[in-house]
Amino acid sequence: MKDNTVSTAIGSENVAISISQNIQQRHLPHGTILDPVFKAVDSDEIDYYARGGDSAIWTGHYLAAEAFRYRVTAEAAALEDVRRALAGIRLLVDVTGNNLLARCLFPTNSPYAGKIIEEENRHGVYTSMLNGQEYQWIGNASRDQYSGVIFGLGVAYDMVEDAETRAEIRDLVTRLLDFLVERHWFVVMPDGSISTVFTGHPDQRLSFLQVGRRVNPARFGDRYTDHRRLHSIQVIAPIAFDVLDDHNSYFKFNLDTINFYNLIRLENNSTYRNRYLRAYDVLRRTTDDHGNAHFNMIDHALRGANDSRDAATRELLDQWLLRPRRDKFLDWRGDSHYPTSAENRTSVVMPVVNRINTDFLWQRSPFLLSGGGAGLIETAGIDYILPYWMARFHGVINEGLNIPPRPTRPPIEPPSRT
Repeated sequence: MKDNTVSTAIGSENVAISISQNIQQRHLPHGTILDPVFKAVDSDEIDYYARGGDSAIWTGHYLAAEAFRYRVTAEAAALEDVRRALAGIRLLVDVTGNNLLARCLFPTNSPYAGKIIEEENRHGVYTSMLNGQEYQWIGNASRDQYSGVIFGLGVAYDMVEDAETRAEIRDLVTRLLDFLVERHWFVVMPDGSISTVFTGHPDQRLSFLQVGRRVNPARFGDRYTDHRRLHSIQVIAPIAFDVLDDHNSYFKFNLDTINFYNLIRLENNSTYRNRYLRAYDVLRRTTDDHGNAHFNMIDHALRGANDSRDAATRELLDQWLLRPRRDKFLDWRGDSHYPTSAENRTSVVMPVVNRINTDFLWQRSPFLLSGGGAGLIETAGIDYILPYWMARFHGVINEGLNIPPRPTRPPIEPPSRT
């Protein structure tokens, strides 16, 4: 039994490493995460790249995944991947010229530039010179992008105990926070327009400043302490609003969860930590039965081991391995396994193997009945490697873990549609 478990863990590790290798080969054409669109369903020839508007957030998540991988394995390849992800984030900060975060960037002469602009033109396209190369970059940075990047930087600072890497992270966090603080938490574009504001989100401001205090206490320690004293009591307010709807705009739960991760784990004052945990409990009571391996691992990191939750996480990750990597359209409406409770919503949590394809599975509602694309876009797989390497770091998955191998349910084929 133990030998089978070891081989299962090793097999999962090999899959995780192959996903990272594929990301390097296919998903970082300009240094940050993009998803390739292939010429045909059965082709591996890349036609163009898509999903550039969320390149920053997933580059931050990818950085976190590789940082956990490096802490677990100490492999040079993992450290190199960390450094490449950091280099990509630096490009997103450098290219704007004033420490504003870009959504994504690409050389003006990239063969993929036209399609990225076509898809993301609504966010604003800007041109800058960087290191002798003309780049175009996508503006209208959102709170999502900042949350993902700072989440990744905070994880990497603690997982990678390398002086050069930590200095790089310290510089990036300082520049990003200086931009926000100097503008009173308004994200201002080069044309003077405001793309988003953090004023109604004390949880996000405090989480960012918490990471700032961790990496640069001289610069942000007092600012965080003052902000905590004034605003920590308000942290629960945006969470209480978010949980009123557990289906629409589901991505909000990912933002809430990753921001709580750094906010709570780095808090050294028990009074404030308990205050943050009470707000987190409101969020967790909403998502704890959603079959979400990513949220489960953050809960493990904040709350410690729980046998049933951790066993469920292993099963959820096993199911992920059976999912298609491309955005095949799925439609479960009318299927008796998934009774409809509202428009495009089932009343039961969908099995992971049958959930709608997206860029990051764990930010998609588990109740969604239909969606996807033409089967041409390949998902990066960060939604596997991030919870997987977190699970390895925390001992939820271990090569020597003495548990029976877990049978994995095959996906149910959706009914055909005419």
